[in-house]
Amino acid sequence: MLKKIIAEKIRANGPMPFKAFMEETLYHPDYGYYMSSIPFGREGDFFTASHLHPAFGAAIGRQIEQMWTLMGSPALFHIIEFGPGRALLASDMLMYLSDTEFFKSISYVIIEANPRLRRQQEAMLAPFSGTVAWVDSIDGLPPVAGCILSNELLDAFAVHLVQMDNGALKEVWVAAEGDDTLCEVLAEPSKEILEYVEEFNIDVLRDSNTSFKSAIAAEAAIQSTYRTEINLAIRDWLKDCSTILREGFIITIDYGFPAWQYYQPGRCRGTLLCYFRHKTSENPYVNIGQQDITAHVNFSALGKWGILQGFTPVGYAAQGTFLLSLGIDELICQIPKDEDYQFEAIKIKRLLVPEGMGQSHKVMIQYKGMERETPVLKGFTIRNQLRELDVSAVYNPKNGS
Repeated sequence: MLKKIIAEKIRANGPMPFKAFMEETLYHPDYGYYMSSIPFGREGDFFTASHLHPAFGAAIGRQIEQMWTLMGSPALFHIIEFGPGRALLASDMLMYLSDTEFFKSISYVIIEANPRLRRQQEAMLAPFSGTVAWVDSIDGLPPVAGCILSNELLDAFAVHLVQMDNGALKEVWVAAEGDDTLCEVLAEPSKEILEYVEEFNIDVLRDSNTSFKSAIAAEAAIQSTYRTEINLAIRDWLKDCSTILREGFIITIDYGFPAWQYYQPGRCRGTLLCYFRHKTSENPYVNIGQQDITAHVNFSALGKWGILQGFTPVGYAAQGTFLLSLGIDELICQIPKDEDYQFEAIKIKRLLVPEGMGQSHKVMIQYKGMERETPVLKGFTIRNQLRELDVSAVYNPKNGS
């Protein structure tokens, strides 16, 4: 059904940028993937860290509790979570914090547009009904103090798809032919895309780049083109965050890279992936509206654009070292004796080890407030890789390495 709707729209208005196609497939109000299904967990299409073990939520709770303390332990502290899925992270976090003094100050706001997911979240968080509230969007939310939390959110933002074609940068658009068959066509890139390429110094996307060609040959890449993604929606999201967060922190947990790693010559197929019943593919034109489409996050863009909105980068690290800094390994020792210790320990380790989510997922925290010095957070005690993002204009040597 959704494929037919998209094809009809293209026939009426002409080809659409891949970004518009991705928005339709994921967020169409009736048939979009995130609007018409519950894609999380074993019976869905993918897992997030919160599905593995409650220790993940406990560790994040520890970090947010420290943020509350650093802000002077205000009587009201808002935690605003975008798209929490089944709300497992919120549930585990609030359960861990329920016996703390901090819990009395928490006002937890969930931003969720999917009515089916919202009902499931309400059931999951029923024990905390006096603490949690729901809104469809951030529109109308007053400026607050607290923390904005996103766990695997930014990777689901619709992206521009670009490729090098005979030494020239082009943008991928989607056209329709025949019986609702969707195909790709190439168009000239927009001014915003060209500015992005210059802003992050992406040599592989510059026209007639000979160093790109030689690097590809050196990597023995069997590709005639270089294809990748550009996520401009992150910039708009940060503007929204700045509007609603008067003072506080943004925690972003997602898979991604600094710009210099993201746009390496050897990554010639980009990072775009589709998830359908726990299997991956690189074809976004099948299972339309029934599969997830994601792309990795450029954490350099998140940091740089955040600065423009008044957010100071506090830290950036792999999820594994971030969670270890918060003492998640101690939680293994707290597993009740009546549970399968080995099984529970293995699930926690999947959050930490490089072969699991420990290296693929990164954590970035940004701060907005009146502090003269950047707050030093527990999550970056072991390692802070902020310098890798090349946002040194606001880098504080006390808080990184």
